[in-house]
Amino acid sequence: MSQFFIRRPIFAWVIALFIILLGVIAIPQLPVAQYPSVAPPSLSITVTYPGATPQTMNESVISLIERELSGVDDLLYYESTSDTSGVATITVTFKPGTDIRLAQVDVQNQIKVVEPRLPQAVRQNGLSVEAASSGFLMMVGLNSPDGKFSEADLSDYFARKITDELRRIDGVGKVQAFGSEKAMRIWVEPSKLIAYKLSISDINTAITEQNAQVSPGKLGDSPATANQLTAYPLDVNGQLGTPEEFRKIVLRANPDGSRVTLGDVARVELGLQSYSFAIRENGHGSTAAAIQLSPGANAVRTSDAVKARMQDLAKSFPSGMEYSIPFDTSPFVKISIEKVVHTFIEAMVLVFLVMYLFLQNVRYTFIPAIVAPVALLGTFTVMMLAGFSINVLTMYGMVLAIGIIVDDAIVVVENVERLMAEEGLSPKEATVKAMKEITGAVVGITLVLTAVFLPMGLASGSVGVIYRQFTLSMAVSILFSAFLALTLTPALCATLLKPVTADSHKKNRFFTWFNTSFDRLTGRYENGVTRVIRKTGRMTFIYLALCGVLYFAFKFLPSSFLPEEDQGYFITSIQLPADATMKRTEAVVKEYEKQVMERPGVERNVSILGFSFSGAGTNSAMAFTTLKDWDQRNGATAQNEVTNIQNVLGDIPQATITSLLPPAISELSTSSGFTMRLEDRSGHGYPELVKALNMLLEEAGKSEALYGVYMDGLPDGMGLSLKIDRQKAEAMGVSFNEINQTLSGALGSSYVNDFPNEGRIQQVIVQAEAESRMQLPEILSLNVRNKNGGMVPLSEFVRPQWQVSPVQMVRYQGYPAFRITGWPNFGYSSGDAMAEMEKIAADLPAGFAIEWTGQSLQEQQSASEAPMLMLLSMLVIFLVLAALYESWSIPVSVMLVVPLGLIGAMIAVYLRGMPNDAFFKVGMITIIGLSAKNAILIVEFARQLQHDGESLLNATVKAARMRLRPIMMTSLAFTLGVVPLMLASGASATTQQAIGTGVFGGMVTGTLLAIFFVPVFFVTVLTLVDKFKKKSGV
Repeated sequence: MSQFFIRRPIFAWVIALFIILLGVIAIPQLPVAQYPSVAPPSLSITVTYPGATPQTMNESVISLIERELSGVDDLLYYESTSDTSGVATITVTFKPGTDIRLAQVDVQNQIKVVEPRLPQAVRQNGLSVEAASSGFLMMVGLNSPDGKFSEADLSDYFARKITDELRRIDGVGKVQAFGSEKAMRIWVEPSKLIAYKLSISDINTAITEQNAQVSPGKLGDSPATANQLTAYPLDVNGQLGTPEEFRKIVLRANPDGSRVTLGDVARVELGLQSYSFAIRENGHGSTAAAIQLSPGANAVRTSDAVKARMQDLAKSFPSGMEYSIPFDTSPFVKISIEKVVHTFIEAMVLVFLVMYLFLQNVRYTFIPAIVAPVALLGTFTVMMLAGFSINVLTMYGMVLAIGIIVDDAIVVVENVERLMAEEGLSPKEATVKAMKEITGAVVGITLVLTAVFLPMGLASGSVGVIYRQFTLSMAVSILFSAFLALTLTPALCATLLKPVTADSHKKNRFFTWFNTSFDRLTGRYENGVTRVIRKTGRMTFIYLALCGVLYFAFKFLPSSFLPEEDQGYFITSIQLPADATMKRTEAVVKEYEKQVMERPGVERNVSILGFSFSGAGTNSAMAFTTLKDWDQRNGATAQNEVTNIQNVLGDIPQATITSLLPPAISELSTSSGFTMRLEDRSGHGYPELVKALNMLLEEAGKSEALYGVYMDGLPDGMGLSLKIDRQKAEAMGVSFNEINQTLSGALGSSYVNDFPNEGRIQQVIVQAEAESRMQLPEILSLNVRNKNGGMVPLSEFVRPQWQVSPVQMVRYQGYPAFRITGWPNFGYSSGDAMAEMEKIAADLPAGFAIEWTGQSLQEQQSASEAPMLMLLSMLVIFLVLAALYESWSIPVSVMLVVPLGLIGAMIAVYLRGMPNDAFFKVGMITIIGLSAKNAILIVEFARQLQHDGESLLNATVKAARMRLRPIMMTSLAFTLGVVPLMLASGASATTQQAIGTGVFGGMVTGTLLAIFFVPVFFVTVLTLVDKFKKKSGV
């Protein structure tokens, strides 16, 4: 093949230009993301049941829906939470690779089956099934700097004009609005009801009757009489539209012509549909909505589309209204990718400097410099066809691949140059001869390096997705580089290189010094190899000792899933006691905002009152604090800010304040650390489950390996249970329906029906005036009507009882459960922490069990698969080499090198205090391939020399000497290529260091030890094989 291209260099150029062209077309089409969509896809089902307790919600709504969910295909797990806000969410997670659109239809069909059995109020509010990832991509806020619009006006404008616009944007899964639209609020005064002898149910009935849609048809509609020649549509204004019209609703008309209207017993206004959330942006009230991505959508593209749409909508805002983006995670993604591109360029420059140092000729250096970009552009084309994105992982794959890509070209150029110098051939003849010599080695190296990465792609779950990104980008770029080494590189060598003459050996001072030093080094190395080959026993002993060290290092190196990254923001959860009102929560939030806004590194903060990732309620709040750009921070990091908040506010008595870094992959969980569920599988009941939880937390508190293990949810609080004496009520002629309407209307809020407001249908809600439902005596003095038309106070047959009640209830896989979150202690890894939790959970009473979920579930799978994948990679290399060399013994001598590289990787990572995470594993696999590559270069030549009649020892020493220069050159090129990764700082530095450190350490030991050990292994293995053959021959 290479002979054809040496004769037709233009043909080679045309192929290369095609590859470049396709790559250039592919790059703008590729989506940009921080990580590929790793998390298993999930749906969230939201149910609204105003005023319901978690217990009622669980029994009458959730358990019915969950029963149907079990029949959905490809289900991984489901979890539900219900709290006192009257909203329950069921999150259904599917196996990776499930088509979420089909799953969504499947779930909706299952819910349709059970819908008729759900309570009236739930059906009236509707159930929504949305596909969205759990974390927030960004938040969009509306505010009024001059105070012209109230928060109610802002949130109504948002619901009317903005929410639907944002939902239409491609990639937006869910728009979670924290303000609500307006509604007709009817605030009833119970004292006036008593005076007029009316009840709440009278109000509900009157509104239902007098605010109704009427469709009267046409005047003169067919079939018409013979002489009717005209027809006119009729219109009856059945539905009321303004507070004024609602006030005039007649509740009772007396025979004397006097009447009681709604305005006599209630205050009617356009208020908010829900008062459960409040938003504060940089310390001022505003309204906002959080945007959650749809599964598999592209973060950067969606974020840009949302900003562009908001800019467009802002043109038609009324004056005095502005929008803001108080929180956005996408800049970090952009910066990470930019950083990788920088690293990429630095690596390129370093690699070319190494080549220039060894080849000492601009033309020689130029050839690999042309080949590398072509191979990478080819990789982009394949990535687009495979549906991959430009993300941190594929880009790091390419950074690691640079060193390998250049290798193939270097091997060719170095060999052509050697033949021109030693045998005085013309460039074309030298290229022809060189290609005959090394085509085998190039193909061998390529097959080995590609084979190493393939088993990684077989991993399952999210880990498999992460590995596949690396596998594809590296394996494809290596295949391209080999293809170019056999086509474009020889064509370039034959045309670009000049014949070697006496003049071309005159080097400048530096190169002369470098060459003499390197020759001296090569001489010493040759003596060293000659000595070592004769002491195989001692070398074998040293090798075994190193393998032992490696095995123990593996055991003691802590494991984790992905490195924690400073993403430019942190999340704070604020939790007050269960009985706290919004007023108390707001006071704590203001204190938090004061502390945060004083910090020089903080740019902005947005707080949501009434909401947190662990559950909604008036006693919880959540803050998203964004730091300034990396270059303006003066050393502030997200971790330092989190520590500062914990130090200042961690121990305040009014609330529990927890600040967390966001998880590496927001789709997998909402906070870093491990996540598990404690389940009651035997129906022991809620009090027993609480006991089991306390026992688990107490034991976890004593453990050295764990830190900050807590129940992630809302704590139990005091509640009032109203015991109704039904017999007594019936005896007084009061129906239970009357009691039910009075209580839910006065305390909760009763959604009666709808009314049109400026072209949008909104709700009519009846509720008692705030002053009359703050204390227990006020509730008990509410009146209900009996069958004779008389009024009876509730206190006659209702007995209140105080009790501890759950504010939030969680179910996991259909069992009552608690969420538990925690972190590994300093010096321990998340793997250790998970093992410790399992050990503690083993002592729980029978019937209780724990299950891992989210990121922890994925980490568990990855930890168990990694060793198998490593072994599989080694086995694949062994088999490929055996096929190439038609020998079982030679691959053994190559494979023995692998541990030498791994030990360096272990030492480097250990010295920097890093864990054994997914990136380190990728580095390890790269090192397995590269260690084998160095060995192949020596072994390949030693075999050729042995065939030419050299003795085993001489052939080995000669091959080692000849290949030292290309080995040092390719290894140095690769090692320096990862130096920028190892020394990275700023955005996404942790990830870069995680990859770079292991590979750097591995390359150093892998090269320095291998150049001595490979000859030893080759001699030892072949000597043993010879002895064995002689014995079996005898």
